[in-house]
Amino acid sequence: MDIIRLKRCSFHAISDIFVLMIDHATIDRIIDAAEISDVVGDFVTLRKRGVNMLGLCPFHNEKTPSFTVSPAKGIFKCFGCGKGGNSVNFIMEHENLTYPEALKWLAKKYNIEVREEEETEEQKQLKDSRESLMIVSGFAQKYFTRYLWEENEGRTIGLGYFRERSFRDDILKKFEVGFAPDGKTPFTEAAQKQGYKLDFLEKTGLTIKRDDWLRDRFAGRVMFPIHNLAGRVIAFGGRILTNDKKTAKYLNSPESDIYHKSRVLYGIYQAKREMTRTDKCYLVEGYTDVMSLHQVGIENVVASSGTSLTPDQIRMVRRFTPNITIIYDGDAAGIKASLRGIDMVLEEGMNVKVLPLPDGEDPDSFAKKMGASGFQEYMEQNETDFIQFKTRLLLKSTENDPVAKARLISDVIRSVSVIPDSITRSVYIKECSRLLGVAEEVLYTEVRKQKHQQTEEFRKREFREKNRRQAAPPQAPQEEPAVRPVKLLVEELEFLRFLLKYCTTDLFEEEDEETHETRTLSVGEFMIDELEVDELVSENPLFKKVFYEVRENLYKENFDPWKHFVYHPDASMSKFATDLLSEKYTESKRWTKAGAFTEKEEDILDILIPRIVNEYKLRKIKMMMAEIEKAIDKAAADNDFDKVIEEQSIYMNLKRAEKELAKSLGSRTIN
Repeated sequence: MDIIRLKRCSFHAISDIFVLMIDHATIDRIIDAAEISDVVGDFVTLRKRGVNMLGLCPFHNEKTPSFTVSPAKGIFKCFGCGKGGNSVNFIMEHENLTYPEALKWLAKKYNIEVREEEETEEQKQLKDSRESLMIVSGFAQKYFTRYLWEENEGRTIGLGYFRERSFRDDILKKFEVGFAPDGKTPFTEAAQKQGYKLDFLEKTGLTIKRDDWLRDRFAGRVMFPIHNLAGRVIAFGGRILTNDKKTAKYLNSPESDIYHKSRVLYGIYQAKREMTRTDKCYLVEGYTDVMSLHQVGIENVVASSGTSLTPDQIRMVRRFTPNITIIYDGDAAGIKASLRGIDMVLEEGMNVKVLPLPDGEDPDSFAKKMGASGFQEYMEQNETDFIQFKTRLLLKSTENDPVAKARLISDVIRSVSVIPDSITRSVYIKECSRLLGVAEEVLYTEVRKQKHQQTEEFRKREFREKNRRQAAPPQAPQEEPAVRPVKLLVEELEFLRFLLKYCTTDLFEEEDEETHETRTLSVGEFMIDELEVDELVSENPLFKKVFYEVRENLYKENFDPWKHFVYHPDASMSKFATDLLSEKYTESKRWTKAGAFTEKEEDILDILIPRIVNEYKLRKIKMMMAEIEKAIDKAAADNDFDKVIEEQSIYMNLKRAEKELAKSLGSRTIN
């Protein structure tokens, strides 16, 4: 596509072109790595305020901070100048970059390799394939969960196991655990009957295929769904309940286009809000460890799911908090694992503590033994700074052995040297000097030596990367036309805010007139049906774009309209969604100014949603009536009495609808 043709493209179209040149998996990695507070923190000094962070806006001159960053939502918003969006939008605005340039800027910051190429037919199929894998995984979770609660085998074996482990029903439902029926292919057969293709069942690892031989991977196991940050199921862990020593106790989904175990933390979806609120994360090893801690009231906990801790997992935690406490089993293997993870966490600039458990205990067993208050008290009394933990642990094996002690000093200082902040490093050096009985000057010399080695390694990597970039062919410059903002009415804004915020929330139950079967109607279904049936969808281009994109995706598995629009490749759409969903709009003045409601929005949606829809309809009808009045006047001036009668008939119908809507809204009518 040449430059002339590109100039004629819309902003959204140009964004799509570039997004397609960077493969979808890479974009996901960039967005997952680009923690909003970390990105903004490179340019703005932020301080904590509740669950959010506050600073002076870099986009306009202000003395009182009005610039807010929400780590949990992944957005920024300035209530002074109105700018807002996600990490990509911030870099676009601050560095004056295009959407693809901002993606590449962030990729470089987080050392993510970006390969640009024009999307092939194969890549298009891969994009569709990823969504299909998500849908199949979502079906599997629902199938396994239903089987656990409703089938005899599931209740007897699967639910019996969880009951024996003393898990409450609310915890089992919170983590959507399930049971895979025993046998050769009961799950595969059920999935195929529902129309799911064997190809996708095989790619997710749910089904194993060898020539003409088929087998359910997780047959006879209790199932632990693994969710991504958006809450969509991307993989499973399955535990066998027999004592067959030839069979692995835990079996995990294989790597796929949607699941990379090194970039996933079990429980992150359920923990992210509490991690932000408490500004802390507990890291454990297994699925049941996470569930047991939730059961005793500790919800800011995630698990590495039996794998060694990776930088991608640590960065995922850092998106929500810089403070992490590592809890591992109280045996030699658990302690060794905690030591392996410490340096990696320090290198990412996080504050690390260690919670050693008594010998022979793991977080699951110890939480059940101690109970909620006992476990909380144990944590408060036994959380240890990493330097003290590592030094005291290693000193035990160095008594009367100067060579071993020298190795210990080098080992501890290597951990200190990877800390990026110089002030934090100096504090730890002073503490090491006290604990190890070594002069601070000696330790500083060792740190400088370690830092020099790290710098040399970094320079070599940069040199190799520079040579690789220079060898790549140059990219043609691209242009992005400006997008003109479109003003929405208050009623339209309120309609869209509730549509995006509560779209998938259950609202009403309705009965089918023919079958008399009852089904649950979501907020999105109700709001979209109400406007389409009455043909009252706004002509405002922005409203129509949001409305119809929601309608198009409404029935897709685990569709999250908030994430869909906040991370929209069209920067204007992303900013609009951020403005709409930012904290400023959480409690609408239109609903509280007269003391109309004091409850939380989510508790009275059955009252709010119909009222919002009716207020929107009333405003739309009044506008239509005003237009018809003009048409009647024009027709009368032209002596076109047939047109006058036709328009008056429409006007009277609208007048009756206006009266009904005003009546349903009581005294709160729209002028």
